[in-house]
Amino acid sequence: MQKIHILWADDEIEFLKPHILLLEQKDYKVKTVNNGSDAVEAFQNEPFDLVFLDENMPGLTGLETLDILKEINPSIPMVLVTKNEEEHLMEDAIGAKIDDYLIKPVNPKQILLTIKKFTENKRLISERTSMAYQQDFRELGMRMNDIGSYHEWVHAYKKLLYWELSLEKLEDAGMHEILTMQKSEANLLFSKFIEKEYLHWIKNPEEGPTLSHQLFKKKVFPKLEPEKPTFFFLIDNLRYDQWKVINEVITDYYRVEEEDNYYSILPTATQYARNAIFSGLTPLEMEKRFPNEWQNDDDEGGKNLYEDVFLADQIKRVYRKDIRHSYTKVITMEQGKDVLDNINKYMQNDLNVLVYNFVDMLSHARTDVAMIRELANDDAAYRSLTLSWFEHSPLLDVLKWLAQKNVRVIITTDHGTIRVKKPSKIIGDRNTNTNLRYKQGKNLNYIDKDVFVIKNPHEAQLPKVHVSSAYVFAKEDAFFVYPNNYNQFVNYFNGTFQHGGISLEEMIIPFITYSPK
Repeated sequence: MQKIHILWADDEIEFLKPHILLLEQKDYKVKTVNNGSDAVEAFQNEPFDLVFLDENMPGLTGLETLDILKEINPSIPMVLVTKNEEEHLMEDAIGAKIDDYLIKPVNPKQILLTIKKFTENKRLISERTSMAYQQDFRELGMRMNDIGSYHEWVHAYKKLLYWELSLEKLEDAGMHEILTMQKSEANLLFSKFIEKEYLHWIKNPEEGPTLSHQLFKKKVFPKLEPEKPTFFFLIDNLRYDQWKVINEVITDYYRVEEEDNYYSILPTATQYARNAIFSGLTPLEMEKRFPNEWQNDDDEGGKNLYEDVFLADQIKRVYRKDIRHSYTKVITMEQGKDVLDNINKYMQNDLNVLVYNFVDMLSHARTDVAMIRELANDDAAYRSLTLSWFEHSPLLDVLKWLAQKNVRVIITTDHGTIRVKKPSKIIGDRNTNTNLRYKQGKNLNYIDKDVFVIKNPHEAQLPKVHVSSAYVFAKEDAFFVYPNNYNQFVNYFNGTFQHGGISLEEMIIPFITYSPK
């Protein structure tokens, strides 16, 4: 392992000889200079891992030297060593992007701690994180085998996400591989759990988790208050891990009042799950109540064109109070800016529902656009793209504006996505729908172990397109492939983000309530 190389500039460097000798005994390589100009010259000619700068040197001061060194290489940590504790100096140092400062006289322990902080922190964090996950791995694995409730699955999924995000920055391929295997095992067990419990939840709604069609009744309407507008933001296709990364930005402006969750209905597809949210009805109930608006898979035209109608009906039917509300769908940047331009109008309503479609478009672009496929080639990259969008989105501008007002903000989604890796052959007639994670049709031929089958759709509160229609849902990370053009189809869709089936990522949904700071 290469020695850590330190540059130390101090006009009284001879008085620091004992410290220098100690560092060399600890196997650090130290270059000493006694003025800022020599520090700049050395910095230009040699690679360093850390720089100590005396604040009060003749010629170039420590801060002036710092400015020059940061221009040469801003990534190297710089520590200011000073006798002066005046506030204005500290503010100047922080403004100049100093990484740390030490007050003279310095002692060896301070110096060693500072060096370890900047040169070994990553390694120490990596080792401790890997060790902690290894200790948790066995316990988590044993616990997942015994999970018998939807609450426990939420807890297990959050635990897996905690480790995924913790290990994400570590350059430890072995740990990443172990976590990937554990997530796969979790989705296998979760799929079995859903097969066993889902129809029971549909038939006995009080014994299961909150599902899509119960969301407003159970979690939104109870939060409405007079004189306090509620803004309900639905970011289509937002997984729990994607919410985790954008939440770090949101909490600069808001406090999390409640971190809650619900389960998406099957199929975990926008047409079913989002319409169910806004109507407060199951797909079968929607087909009966709204025969002209509900669209089955084989109907032509858009499948989510009447959410405003569904919402207005649910408010009247379920909430039974006369409230002012709005429904807005944001697909383009211009529509996002329009929301901000008209934000004062929204403040006059009791409830504002805003649907943002960017993440859904990102997942489809991930399939269709080669450049996006390269940029989002794994879950970590997919999270990163979501964060980048959010940080520069009109949605964040709206949230910043609302953070100055007396409002309640809810952020949720309709379903998540999973990165599919396992092709599963299926045969259906030409009327079978095109979704890669679920199929409905008659005479479907499939691989039993890859699917959850609902032979009587009405049992799951799903419409029947034909008398003999059945639904099959892909489990874990499988995706349906027809035998015709099999290899071409697999090459095109393998590794893409899809939804419609059964997985932790698709079904367990964040539902977060915020209040402005």
